[in-house]
Amino acid sequence: MYTDRERCVRAVQSKDARFDGWFFTAVLTTGIYCRPSCPVVAPKPENMVFHASAAACQQAGFRACKRCRPDTSPGSPEWNRRADLVARAMRLIADGVVDREGVPGLAGRLGYSTRQVERQLLAELGAGPLALARAQRAQTARLLVESTQLSMADVAFAAGFASVRTFNDTVREVFALSPTELRARVPKRNDATAAALRSLPLPLHALPPHTPTPRTPPPGTTETPGAPVVTPAPATLHLRLPFRAPLNPDNLFGHLAATAVPGVEEWRDGAYRRTLRLPYGHGIVGLAPRPDHIACRLTLSDLRDLTVAISRCRRMLDLDADPVAVDDQLRTDPLLAPLVDKAPGRRVPRTVDEAEFAVRAVLGQQVSTAAARTHAARLVAAHGDPVDDPEGGLTHLFPTPEALAGVDPGSLAMPRTRRTTFTGLVEQLADGRLRLGVESDWDETRARLLALPGFGPWTVDVIAMRALGDPDAFLPTDLGVRRAAQQLGLPSTPAALTARAAGWRPWRAYAVQYLWATDSHPINFLPA
Repeated sequence: MYTDRERCVRAVQSKDARFDGWFFTAVLTTGIYCRPSCPVVAPKPENMVFHASAAACQQAGFRACKRCRPDTSPGSPEWNRRADLVARAMRLIADGVVDREGVPGLAGRLGYSTRQVERQLLAELGAGPLALARAQRAQTARLLVESTQLSMADVAFAAGFASVRTFNDTVREVFALSPTELRARVPKRNDATAAALRSLPLPLHALPPHTPTPRTPPPGTTETPGAPVVTPAPATLHLRLPFRAPLNPDNLFGHLAATAVPGVEEWRDGAYRRTLRLPYGHGIVGLAPRPDHIACRLTLSDLRDLTVAISRCRRMLDLDADPVAVDDQLRTDPLLAPLVDKAPGRRVPRTVDEAEFAVRAVLGQQVSTAAARTHAARLVAAHGDPVDDPEGGLTHLFPTPEALAGVDPGSLAMPRTRRTTFTGLVEQLADGRLRLGVESDWDETRARLLALPGFGPWTVDVIAMRALGDPDAFLPTDLGVRRAAQQLGLPSTPAALTARAAGWRPWRAYAVQYLWATDSHPINFLPA
């Protein structure tokens, strides 16, 4: 969108928050960059330059606006509706792959050379993978500086920097303030400013002392090795996760709560809680809907997982979606429009672990929701890694594919054909023949899944919708979808419904949520 200058200017002049994250406005006369909804007086059009990413603005020499905080905008919905190289790379960068594995690791996961990945990102976003990862580290660092009492060394290494010097230089360059100056500004904010910054986290709980441990930065980064890297002790943070309005939480949280696996997930005190398996350790997250944000309580065994944990929670709740674009498209169908108008802003409930969801999809084949939860709970109790949860009833991490590959099929209380389906899936996940992740090519992964025994269109498409994040995945054979279609006067046979749904593209996964919502199943209601 940032190449459509006239449209961008109109969005800035109208301070339209719908476009926050879609593009960034750099102001030539001040040297700063802003989100489109920045509350200050709009600059003259001839002084505006538009970029697709905060990283591109930073590379061009602009610093972040201290008023609108463009670095805290919701992510661009563009990366969640596409499956091309750039979109897959952006999802991996958000998941922290460059920080952990470097640019060669990113390229390897995508199946392209390092040069090809860099060229594609530069062409579309004006910044390469290192610059994009650096911008993300800067955002995480600012979050920790302004909302915690961690030492600056702890902040630097928790944010993914390999040296304090690089951390200091980056913060000064991006925000035109030193880390100490950023922290000093926090107590001076009045209530009006705090309200404007509602995407910022709330205070971090006090942390016990810890011991530095050495770490070598991954290959393909510009960090300098040799400095000790602190591994902070377990910490609990309260965050506010922004989203594009409107957001209807009923089916989103209702689905997650109604299908929760005991020990791994629960609904407690108005929040959906679950355990997280993360690159450096594990975590427990509690997520509760609020009118203008999602309240997030996040406990991490290692603070270096902060960026990844936030990214995965946002992805699970589909917080980077553009509900206005989705609903406008679905309203073009006169039979679907009343459902959209009644409860706009429905999201697709997704997952924090693609392999976990695929296993659960198999366990849920042709059984009730209660039976699927029971099957999953047995696997968790027998093969999951135990965790401590003093504040609730969570007991385990969901088992890894490697752990499940060692399960005796005879111990599974399910039909023989489904045992074969289960073992075929977990074996391919465990040995790497099948990879499910944010980097997955949707069409290729669909073909690989269909080749597995026991995988039909419904199982494949529900994995594509909720695990891979395909916004156009459709379930024409689903009983709930067909029943809703018949009630609304839509075609109810799979072929005819698929033909009618062509007008809903590329948002058919969202149409499924609206169709499901016509039923009285618990997945459609926010738990009490």
